[in-house]
Amino acid sequence: MRELFPLKQVMGFVFSLMLTAVALVVYFFDMSFSTGMTILLLTAFLQAGLQLVVFMHAGETEDKGAIYTNIYYGLAIALVTIFGTLLALVWDM
Repeated sequence: MRELFPLKQVMGFVFSLMLTAVALVVYFFDMSFSTGMTILLLTAFLQAGLQLVVFMHAGETEDKGAIYTNIYYGLAIALVTIFGTLLALVWDM
């Protein structure tokens, strides 16, 4: 019976709820902007990684190297797009 219980998914769900609670703490307490944004960004990236690994089973196939390479490539493209937009529109360079 123990093999049938999805312990990994339940623990991932509990950890996801804890990360959401930490993000809500930032909202309800009056924190400085830099502290709040640091906590929010950290919890957002942790939760995204948790969702990929636990619930989307990113590392459970034979081609997990290709999957993680595509994730890193997508993250790099997203960061270049975000910082390029900030560079052009906000920082006037």
